Amino acid sequence: MNQTDMLSRFGFHSLPFTREIRVADRFAHEVYERPLEYLRRTVDKRMSGALIAPAGTGKTTLLRALMEALPESRYRVRYVKVTDLSKRDLCREIATAAGVASAGTYPTLVRRLQERFANDLDVEAVRPVLFLDEGHSMRPEVLSLLRILTNFDMDSRLVLSFVLAGQPPLGRLLGDERLKDVTHRLAHCATLRPLSRKETADYIVHRCRIAGNTSVPFDGGAMPALYEIGRGNLRATDHLALQALELAHDAGCDVADAQHVTAARRLLWP
Repeated sequence: MNQTDMLSRFGFHSLPFTREIRVADRFAHEVYERPLEYLRRTVDKRMSGALIAPAGTGKTTLLRALMEALPESRYRVRYVKVTDLSKRDLCREIATAAGVASAGTYPTLVRRLQERFANDLDVEAVRPVLFLDEGHSMRPEVLSLLRILTNFDMDSRLVLSFVLAGQPPLGRLLGDERLKDVTHRLAHCATLRPLSRKETADYIVHRCRIAGNTSVPFDGGAMPALYEIGRGNLRATDHLALQALELAHDAGCDVADAQHVTAARRLLWP
């Protein structure tokens, strides 16, 4: 398939429904704007929060939007994608993101990190913020590290804010009795959900528009099919919509229909 020909057929100036989307071009719907605003306010108050969302519902895009909403003149944001690490290894990942020497014992790493965060605030006059993504994969004893990292001057001073993001198992993890000290440090817990039928249709129109097409190359049967199969999950909807357009193009059609969407499902998820 010639991609240029496909873009021309459907009136796009760029490939639609890919993950390569600017923050300014994201789907700015209340589903995302409300959690974003509450998390921004939380960080602005030098407190910490969590973002819990099913896979494919826009969690990472919202984190990117939150990072952009925190001006570099006032904040220093570090992003770490968490895996199933020990406390020392997680400290090393955070140290690398913070530009701190990552060698040494666990207590040494904790001390260096606290010194770096305190230096951000006291010397460089910027508020340190730590984004920890994929937090649902953390073990309880590792997650407890956040309590230690945010403890300054006998827990009497707000220095570091963190935003802990992950899939729904993170919510269950935070309910663990052993993590009450961490949970109590969360001033806000935001959640995301799959889109409704109408929201999904609005999302598809939006993604087509920012790619250059204002007429939307899906017929009246394709739009419901995209929702019924994708169930309002952004990632699934993106994959389905793009694959359906490719199939429509290969068939010489100027719009995608429900059959193209169904065929796309079989290609994507046999």
